[in-house]
Amino acid sequence: MMILTWIPLLLAALPAPADTVADIEIVPITHASLILKWQDKVVYVDPVSRGADYTGQPKADLILITHTHGDHLDLGQIVRSSKDDTIVVGPLAVQEQVTQTRILKNGEKIRELGIGIQAIPAYNIERGPSPGRLYHPRGEGNGYVLTMGSQRVYISGDTECTPEMKALRNIDIAFVCMNLPYTMPPEEAAECVNAFRPKVVYPYHYRGSDLKVFESKVGPDTEVRIRDWYPGQ
Repeated sequence: MMILTWIPLLLAALPAPADTVADIEIVPITHASLILKWQDKVVYVDPVSRGADYTGQPKADLILITHTHGDHLDLGQIVRSSKDDTIVVGPLAVQEQVTQTRILKNGEKIRELGIGIQAIPAYNIERGPSPGRLYHPRGEGNGYVLTMGSQRVYISGDTECTPEMKALRNIDIAFVCMNLPYTMPPEEAAECVNAFRPKVVYPYHYRGSDLKVFESKVGPDTEVRIRDWYPGQ
């Protein structure tokens, strides 16, 4: 009886399994953290340690940081996830904590390790901690569009439904945030997804959000894949 009692608890503590779209392997880690594996390249996005399990995962060839908030930037985990030649890319403010960061401003494009990287503005339009202040001011954070072979991958970072997100085109895989009060509710996230119509969308950074609402409002052109970014939590 004791064994049967413990089995569900052990399973709940396991990290979410990898997923695959085309030739890209997707590993949900926790909250805003994920790993993309393409060909022989390993890309970490916003690696943090809290609530995360990196057991068995290879070190990163490329680390993308969206902004400096603690649920996205964890210097200790960046060090643990890095090799001697790991490339770190992020907005200017990240460089204050991660000195080797290759700075990428909103709208800029670079190519690293055969991967095209474009910084997409990620920001709040109206939500903030007090009048006149925003949780994520424009220009301080990046979302990213990655070109990995024939696939275009969008990672939203922390943002509301901005004109820049709505204007995206030809996105194969999208990771779109939602949680209040910091980003946007599921309804608003679905509105943006319906504007740029990725082939596949993963809701992430969704703590406390009703994913059924999001799924019900996304149009038929987009496949919604719901995965567990909070295993054991």
